[in-house]
Amino acid sequence: MLSERIKNMVPSGTLEINARVFELREAGTEIVNLSVGEPDFNTSDAAKIGGIKAIVENKTRYDKAPGLMELREAICGKLSRENGVEYTPDQIVVTNGAKQCITNACLTLLNPGDEVLIPAPYWVSYPEIVKICGGKPVFVETKRENDFKLTGEDIEKYATDKTKMIILCNPSNPLGTVHTRAELQGIADVCVPRGIYIMSDEVYERICFADEFVSMASISEAKDMTVLINGLSKSIPMTGWRIGYTATTAEIAKAMGSLQGHITSHPSMVSQWAGVDALNSGSDYTGMMIGKYRERMEAASAYLKKELPEVPFIEPKGAFYLFLDISCVKSAIEALPGATEEYSKDFTMKLLNEKHVAVAPGSAFGMDGFIRIAYATDLDSIIEGLSRIKDLVKELESK
Repeated sequence: MLSERIKNMVPSGTLEINARVFELREAGTEIVNLSVGEPDFNTSDAAKIGGIKAIVENKTRYDKAPGLMELREAICGKLSRENGVEYTPDQIVVTNGAKQCITNACLTLLNPGDEVLIPAPYWVSYPEIVKICGGKPVFVETKRENDFKLTGEDIEKYATDKTKMIILCNPSNPLGTVHTRAELQGIADVCVPRGIYIMSDEVYERICFADEFVSMASISEAKDMTVLINGLSKSIPMTGWRIGYTATTAEIAKAMGSLQGHITSHPSMVSQWAGVDALNSGSDYTGMMIGKYRERMEAASAYLKKELPEVPFIEPKGAFYLFLDISCVKSAIEALPGATEEYSKDFTMKLLNEKHVAVAPGSAFGMDGFIRIAYATDLDSIIEGLSRIKDLVKELESK
């Protein structure tokens, strides 16, 4: 008999889309895939060489549960150099990807029934991780006129005496928005006096087109209440290497390290040594990627504004996503045979089956009526995918 925990878990909202992509590809259909949130760039040479060297030099034995000291030191250097926040290695826990960071933090800080405020739209796994760890996700309705960014005012509206934590994704997946220092200060001004922890997921922070990226931990009064989440998947990029990390108080880090020691121990030593060399290399590989992402973002935005003005979108300032409002075809989608209550999902399935373009439905992120496009692929594929989306929208509008 399965546990209640598992029975209450909602499958990923993108699972059906991904399954259909595999079916079509196995049947020989070429798919323009704009649904995957994974960089299309290879891992940096510095990381690859570091990993190879670790294997050759037999640096593959067990180490401390919170992670390799050399990697924790490199992470502290990165946070100081790039984000202006000072941590010591005993405040860092290296994990098997950022998902484990989030899970470690929730298991460490949440008691059964504790409430966690999650602004919608949200990354698909946040609510399920909170539930698995015994917490109660509370979805915060954000405002379109503010690009759906969480504010201190929003927190005041939803916070109760059971609120233990908020989750902030900055830069945002799926929105691509970036919070300014003033906006982060407004969140801190509400959370800190109430003793509400701020889980700040900053895994996309290096992919930023705004004038600056501000880490929540750099708001001095909020630092001790911040659980900083980051990793090497998006910036190096090292997705399959599975290296994430948290930066917190030493007390929380010690507890998370002890927890991790019982669950997974540390991540692969080969991956950790690769991370050391990647962070210490001084390479501008990430800068090259950001330049490409900006080029793609600007081209995709220009195409949408010119060719599909009836589909507005949130102007991205970071990450590699466009969040498109497809409400112009809502009535046409809802009139289709077999329509469900999630018209963004119906739109994405129709787009995939008829136009062979994969995107993610907004309903997967808690906001029906939108689709998420990832521009983490080549520009030709992005424009071709947008062209096919345009064709479907025009067909539906003519019905």
